Amino acid sequence: MIYYKSNAEVELIRQSCIIVNDAIAHVAALIKPGISTLELNDKADEYIMDHGAVPNFKNYHGFPYCCCISVNDAVVHGFPTKDELKDGDIISIDCGALKKGYHGDSAYTFAIGEIKDEVKQLMRVTKESLYKGIEKAVVGNRIGDISFAVQDYTERSGYGVVRELVGHGLGKELHEDPQVPNYGKRGKGSKLKDGLVIAIEPMINLGVKEVFTDKDGWTIRTADGKPAAHYEHTICVRKNKADILSSFDKIEAAEKANANLCSDY
Repeated sequence: MIYYKSNAEVELIRQSCIIVNDAIAHVAALIKPGISTLELNDKADEYIMDHGAVPNFKNYHGFPYCCCISVNDAVVHGFPTKDELKDGDIISIDCGALKKGYHGDSAYTFAIGEIKDEVKQLMRVTKESLYKGIEKAVVGNRIGDISFAVQDYTERSGYGVVRELVGHGLGKELHEDPQVPNYGKRGKGSKLKDGLVIAIEPMINLGVKEVFTDKDGWTIRTADGKPAAHYEHTICVRKNKADILSSFDKIEAAEKANANLCSDY
C-alpha cells in the first residue's frame, strides 16, 4: 500500500531529515584517523536525542546502533565497532530520526586522507547518480525511470549496482512502499504521484555487483572486497521537480572544513 503525504506531513518529514543531516554533519567534523566508528555512532545518537528526536535505526528489527557505519568494502548496514579508522578509509554514515511521528533518513560517504583516484571517481559518480535519479522523480514518471537513471549512469563507468538492497518509501514508518531499486527499466513500476515520499539511495560497488552478509548478520560487503559508496536523499515527488527534503549542505561544508577528509572528488 502506497501512502501519499499531505503538505503538512511532508514538512514534518523534512524536519526529521534536517536533524539527520545535521547529525551527520556534526559527526563529519569529528572524523579522523584513530577515531572509532563506535565513537562516531555515539556522537550521532547524542545529537539526535539532544534535538528532540529518536534515533530510528536503533532497535529497528534488532539493529543495536543509531547509525549504520560501513567502512571500505562494507556497502551498507555496517556495525559501529571499536576498530580505529585510518588514512585511506572510506566510510558511509547512514542514519535516521523520528520526530513528531515522522521519519527522516539520509546517508553520505566520506574519505579519510589520501585515497586512490579510482575510489574518488566511484564516490563522485555514485553521488552524481543520486541526482540523476532525483531528476526522474516527478509526477507522471515511474519508479523504473528513477532506477534506470541510476543504473545507466553508474554502469557506464563499469561499476556494480547492488541488487539485494533498495531505496524505499517512508513517513510514519521507516520503510514503506514502494521499493526503489537502483536498477530497472524505464516506464516500469509504480506511477509517481504528487506527495509520494521516497528515499533514493544508490549503493554502488567499484567492482562486481555481488554482495554477502558478514558474520554479524547485518553488515553487507562486496563479494570481491573492493570498496563501495552510498549516498541517500529523502525526496517528495512533485509535478515538475522533486522536492529534496534532506540536505547535504552542512555535511559538505563540514567535509571541506575537516582537514582529515578528502573533498576534491
